[in-house]
Amino acid sequence: MRSDAGFWTIGGLTAALACGPALARSGDPMSAIDWLSESVTAPASGAVAAPGPGRLTGPPVQSGAAAAPAPDPDEPPVSASGALPVSVAVTPLDGPSPDAVGPISPAASGFPRDLWGVGLTVEVAQAVTRDRMDSLPALRQLFLTLLLAETEAPIDSGGKGILLQARVDKLLQLGALEQAAALIELADQGDSPALFRRAFDVALLTGHEDRACERMTANPGLAPTLQARVFCLARGGEWDAAAVTLQTAEALGQVDHGQAALMARFLDPDLFEGEPVPPPPMPVTPLDWKMFEGIGEPLSTATLPVAFAYAEISPHFGWKAQIEAAERLTAAGTIAPNVILGLYTERVPSASGGVWDRVEAFQDFDAAFAARDKGRMAQTLPVAWARMQEVELEVAFAMLYGAELAKLGLPGEAGEIAFRVGLLSPDFEAVARAHTPHDQTEAFLIALATGKLQGVLPPDRMGRAIAPAFLAPKPSETAQALLDGDRLGEAILTAIDEIAGGVQGNLQGVTQGLSLLRMVRLDGMARRTALELMLLERRG
Repeated sequence: MRSDAGFWTIGGLTAALACGPALARSGDPMSAIDWLSESVTAPASGAVAAPGPGRLTGPPVQSGAAAAPAPDPDEPPVSASGALPVSVAVTPLDGPSPDAVGPISPAASGFPRDLWGVGLTVEVAQAVTRDRMDSLPALRQLFLTLLLAETEAPIDSGGKGILLQARVDKLLQLGALEQAAALIELADQGDSPALFRRAFDVALLTGHEDRACERMTANPGLAPTLQARVFCLARGGEWDAAAVTLQTAEALGQVDHGQAALMARFLDPDLFEGEPVPPPPMPVTPLDWKMFEGIGEPLSTATLPVAFAYAEISPHFGWKAQIEAAERLTAAGTIAPNVILGLYTERVPSASGGVWDRVEAFQDFDAAFAARDKGRMAQTLPVAWARMQEVELEVAFAMLYGAELAKLGLPGEAGEIAFRVGLLSPDFEAVARAHTPHDQTEAFLIALATGKLQGVLPPDRMGRAIAPAFLAPKPSETAQALLDGDRLGEAILTAIDEIAGGVQGNLQGVTQGLSLLRMVRLDGMARRTALELMLLERRG
């Protein structure tokens, strides 16, 4: 599904498809994601024997990765120009960079191919990986689209894939595992331990661990660590080899007692029947999580990073666990709303309280909506809406029902909610045009949705911060300097951060960030964001 601003919605993207890295050794970004599994390592230079049963080392990593397709010279739909920075970087002309790849083409994303302009890789990577976990849904969609966009690489990328890895890490932090997997696959850097490490964890959390182990075994350029080797030997049925590998490593002091206890139990749970389960490590990695699942003691993902929630969507887990995992990922904007729709309506809840109250309220409204029973909808919509607000699923609910719901003319409180739900849907402009305002707030919301604020009075402080961006837009000095310096992508990221800061109380950031979005022809995204600022309870 595509929005009016020219961006693929996250639901449509999913159907089709971490924190700031510092530059570390060899110029690669050092991930701040502390839960990545130590599945592979880059061995020291020099020939090392190929791994066999019980052997803990592997061959040196091969250099030279397959490159991404070269960008074509299409005219970009959005442009920003300005003076070059003082320091001019030079990039080799012997081939395209993995930093350029992305599953969303310029035609679909609305971004130009030269999105990063003259921005330098380190600065772009740092801008990409700033913390944005609490963004509004519209801003999160914009950010995910930017992470997945096919663009030209930064001018100094040199084919190293530094920005690629930063983008992958951010997707993992946001819980966008399918999208991260798609980006890694497009990069086609099969001999990169750093990217395989991330692909390995994605495979563990999405139930494709056998495929990942097969690739590890088949690729001599990867050096598996002890834990990964034991795990993959066991998954391949080589239990004796796995046991010998573990025993040898423990005898040589190459694995601590906690790791050894978990792996030993994973290899033969019956030997430890009746004994206490080893405590989970801190932090838990996907490989740890998978081994705990293998011994019949799966760890709840509720207190783990959102990426882990993907593992509990599987039908192998209970209905409650699936629902709660899907709620987290839907709120994060990384899976399609239809997933939570299917889970909420899968069966009749047999208990009450918490998640079951949400399921019951959702089912009651969904049944009334399917029957187009206005009386029942008037009764059930307020309850269902309140339950969706509890888990910040308002926009997902609006994507499922908003456009149609707003047309039904429900009475009273339900009608007021239906109008607001419609404004949070992709059809917000049509919903606004068809509605007659009942008060100053509704008049302002209609003006926002249609982009015509001249002469309309804002109803509150947030409205007064939003209005100038549509009447006389003026971005911040920082964003304007980036725009003038031919660094459009970084300017957009700055605007996202400024608006997010506005949600936490810095209302000037709201004005400045929305102004920047409108100046770079992202007016539809600016209107969606402004509506969410007015309608969602996200104010710090």
